[in-house]
Formats: sequence, structure tokens, C-alpha cells
Amino acid sequence: MHILETEALSIAIADKGAELSRVWDRELGCERLWGADPAIWNRHAPILFPFVGRVIDGKYRHKGREYEMKTQHGFARDLDFVCTEETPAELCHMLCSTEQTRRIYPFDFRLLVRHRLDRENPRLLHIGWEICNTGAETMYFAIGGHPGFLPPEGTRKEDCFIGFPGQSSLRYISADPAGFAVPGELHELTLRDSLAPYAPSLPETWIFENRQVSAVQLIRPDRRPWVTLRCEEFPILAVWANAAGPFVCLEPWCGRTDDEGFTGELGGKVCEERLSPGEKREIGYSIEFHR
Repeated sequence: MHILETEALSIAIADKGAELSRVWDRELGCERLWGADPAIWNRHAPILFPFVGRVIDGKYRHKGREYEMKTQHGFARDLDFVCTEETPAELCHMLCSTEQTRRIYPFDFRLLVRHRLDRENPRLLHIGWEICNTGAETMYFAIGGHPGFLPPEGTRKEDCFIGFPGQSSLRYISADPAGFAVPGELHELTLRDSLAPYAPSLPETWIFENRQVSAVQLIRPDRRPWVTLRCEEFPILAVWANAAGPFVCLEPWCGRTDDEGFTGELGGKVCEERLSPGEKREIGYSIEFHR
């Protein structure tokens, strides 16, 4: 674990998956991030790369060849990154392609992950990714964040709201029980004062496409913000809550799970990102942990 600290927060990042693993609120004396109980969900805030979600039958196709990707959300979350830079306020982790990764994902890449505490706001964390195509052919990929946030102590998530600042209504698609998108079923989410009440009827995943959402919040029962996630650079924002867990995940995505019945090639996936040889892409989001 590597630790970043301000007077307000103590943040831990693991080498495995370069995963944000703890956010301790020093002023309030409470944990802000889900504790990864394996009986419910064994992650805190995994990085989803080079896939977001699942591929049909655990297989995908590229240039007429079939590859296996049995795990959900790719493989980066399960691999050890190398910490390449460390200061009291910033960390950088790196993951590069290997013979092992090329067996299931036939591209050469370098992924840099930065966690940086804001210089002016001690409650603001910046998370940035740099994806570089180090190979000789066009590279296809998806990437996303998946942080799980706890509500205030003594508060149930069912008593909280999901906030979409400045919005009055949104459209979303949901995922079927197997985790695949159902694009033909577009749902309307009507908001009151930019808020959606959390409810047991929350589907397993809300998927907001087409850059509808630039910021999302976990809102306390008294309607004050508890967490604000800003994701202006991302085309997709997902909201997911495990019925058995006390947390809510707010997830910025580039790319997403396969559509039901998708049989095309990797480059034909919805919102799939691509990089030419030698090209790189930088993208990031921020999380503010309010008092």
C-alpha cells in the first residue's frame, strides 16, 4: 500500500490493480470507501481495462481470430502494477503488456495510473489514466472506474439520493441478469431537484450513454452532497448497487459491456476506443469527499 494524505483525508493505493483501496476521513473519523468484503463484493475501486463489462460467452473476435476473456472488466484489476513515482501528494503506477496479456489481448500497451491530491482542496482526489499503444497496429480498448462509496455512518444507502447536478431527466439502458446491455429498452429517469431517490427497485446497473452525465453525486438524506464524482471526459456513466452491500458505485466509462447477442469484432463494440501505433490517450475524473 502507498499512502497519500492531507489534513482531511488519508488515501491508500495498492500495487495490485493500482486500486484505490481506502479513503479514511481524518476529520470525521470514518471510512468513505467500501471495504471489499469478499462475501458481498471483493473490490474497492477497481480499474476496468482493457474491457468494461463482459463479452458474450467469454469470447471476442479480432481480425477473424477468437480470443477468450473469461473475466468481467478485463484483467488490469488483478495484475501487479509498478509504482514509478511517489510523492506525499501524488502516485503513478504503470502496467505494460506481457506475453501473458498478449495471449488474451493481442496488443502492446502501457497504462499509467495517477492518483493526485488537490493542492487547494484537501477533500479532492484526481484520478488520471494514460493509455499508450506501444505496438505496430491499431489498438482497441475500453477503460473505466468502479469506486464503491459508503453513505454516512448510521445512514442506509436506501435513505440516500443519487444527484445529477443541473439535470431534470435522463435516459438509461440497463443490463440483463448476465451483465449484457439491453439497448432496445431505453428507460426514462425523471429527477426532482436533480435528485433520484435510491430505492430497492434500482436495477442492477443504470447505464447513461451519449455524455448525458458530467457529474454525479451521492446525496445524504438531508439533501447535502456526500460524494461528488466529476467525469466530463467520459461518454458513459454507470450507477450500480449490490443489493446485499451498503455501498453505491458511481462509474465513469469509456466503452461498455457487450450488447445482448453481439457477434461482431472487437472494433465494432459500442463506444470502443482506438489508438494508432504510438498514439496515447489521457483521461481522468475527480472525487470530492464532502464533510
